[in-house]
Amino acid sequence: MRVTRTSTTAQAAMILAALILIVLTFAPWWAGRAEMRLMGEIFLYMALASLWNLLAGYAGLVSVGQQAYVGLGGYLLFALTMLAGFPILLALPLAAVAGAVIAMPVAALIFRLRGAYFAIGTWVIAEVFRLSAAQVSALGGGSGASLPAGIVKSLAEGRDMREALAYWLALGVMVSVIGAAFLILRSRHGLALTAIRDNELASRSLGVDIWRTKFAVYVVVAGLTTLVGALIFLQKLRISPEAAFSVNDWTAFVIFIVVIGGIGTLEGPIIGTLVFFALRETMADLGTTYLIALGLVAILVMLKAPRGLWGLIRSRTDAELFPLSRRVLNIPSKK
Repeated sequence: MRVTRTSTTAQAAMILAALILIVLTFAPWWAGRAEMRLMGEIFLYMALASLWNLLAGYAGLVSVGQQAYVGLGGYLLFALTMLAGFPILLALPLAAVAGAVIAMPVAALIFRLRGAYFAIGTWVIAEVFRLSAAQVSALGGGSGASLPAGIVKSLAEGRDMREALAYWLALGVMVSVIGAAFLILRSRHGLALTAIRDNELASRSLGVDIWRTKFAVYVVVAGLTTLVGALIFLQKLRISPEAAFSVNDWTAFVIFIVVIGGIGTLEGPIIGTLVFFALRETMADLGTTYLIALGLVAILVMLKAPRGLWGLIRSRTDAELFPLSRRVLNIPSKK
């Protein structure tokens, strides 16, 4: 008998993913600006959903306040470029590091809460961030600010090149986030996270440091979410407290994506994002009916497939696109 993580399905999926990634990399040569902006938005939502899934689906930290770090990323980008004079490409990683550092005392505070109290605590923190941003008069206060044209033009020469660079940044961050989540889950820390996801009490009895593992995941997710938030508002070129810290845009929709796709899996957020944007692009003109349709889809999926769409597919096919699980294979004996 032999223990392995790979499978024919996973190998085929990795090859297909590589081919799709190559095609997407060359999108500036075959897609228009509108298509590139839409794909960039899809990539960033996919990254947000993957990060929230890592936080809630594996570490058990159900946050309804991740808009705090999305908005923080946007405001850090504007502050570092407009007030501190940093170039955009340097401000982006600095924003991610600053987000991770700020998340440390926040985690130490809200980790004192459990269950629903933790979720409410994350939302309260997000509201504190929003109210604090509204007091920064140098960035427009409550009305917000736009990124100056000089800073935007410093990103690259020509509008087409700027659009392409913003697209590549979004694609790169999405691939990096999914890749980082995959590597984390393949490591010993991922084994601890999987144990926490399956049974926190049992994992503690086996020596897993629950607090330290959750703290590390929260800080990493916060830093990467801050980076994604900076890219979101680099695309929008304007920021305000209401838009930056919108619970609807950056948390409710992300939770919807993860729930319908399949929480606690790497494939779920990817499938959920594609379903969400398919619904949005076909029904967005219907106004409030669109939101009702999203709610009905979420209820239907939770009733018929409690583990999400990918959970339903996996229960029937035993397929796994990301080789995470260990499989025992019978090796025929030689006579």
